[in-house]
Amino acid sequence: MSRALADIERSLIKKFRKELWRPFVRAVKEYELIVPGDSIAVCISGGKDSLLLAKLLQELHTHGNQNFSLQYMAMDPGYTKEKRSDMERALAALQIPAHIYETDIFSVSDELAGDYPCYLCARMRRGSLYAKAREIGANKIALGHHFDDIVETILLNILYAGKYNTMMPKLKATNFPGMELIRPLAYVKEADILRFTDYAGLNPLDCACTVSAKRTGNQRYQVKAFLADLRERIPQVDISIYRSAQNVQLEQILGWKAQGEHHFFLDDYEKDDA
Repeated sequence: MSRALADIERSLIKKFRKELWRPFVRAVKEYELIVPGDSIAVCISGGKDSLLLAKLLQELHTHGNQNFSLQYMAMDPGYTKEKRSDMERALAALQIPAHIYETDIFSVSDELAGDYPCYLCARMRRGSLYAKAREIGANKIALGHHFDDIVETILLNILYAGKYNTMMPKLKATNFPGMELIRPLAYVKEADILRFTDYAGLNPLDCACTVSAKRTGNQRYQVKAFLADLRERIPQVDISIYRSAQNVQLEQILGWKAQGEHHFFLDDYEKDDA
């Protein structure tokens, strides 16, 4: 049974101040995610992460920092009736005034993507969110990716793609000039989001995808399990992995890409003796 809304909102500032509020505010300030005059479209899937993101931004805006505006939008990419109802109930319980709009992304990705639809689905959803945000006059979209998502993405790219990159806390849109993506939960850990969800008595959507449920071998789940095992063996290993993306030493890596151009360490090797 869910708690009263006032208790849920108070817990973000009080009970979960250290685990949720402080890392959220830290990311907003450190990565300069919000500037005066921003119109931010908060993208809500109905899952625990995006619901928390919406409430944190709502609280930030309500309690003093009103030099930006918020709009809430929730995409229905093809949820079942039951999942759609679950999302609507969660939004109502948290008093998040989200505009729900429908797409056929699940069915399209199911038809086109073969055994691994998640990448295509994510790209299609991102493009749809940008387009809808522009339509309602926003200059930024806010997504609910958290600390664990960022760490897992680093490992995914190393282990499966042979490259080093991750989710950025903010990113300029490639195909939508003047728009940006921000990730204010960059320092918030998934375990703390789960504890908040349990405390609040919420029933957020888990994976509501009607496509990936029919597939096997999801690489992100494999990395998540691998990372859980690493945590048992190496304390705070996830923090070290995150920090590795903040402390790249170009003088000690074999190659890198910058603005689409590939650089190899031997390119400047002889110049060091000149």
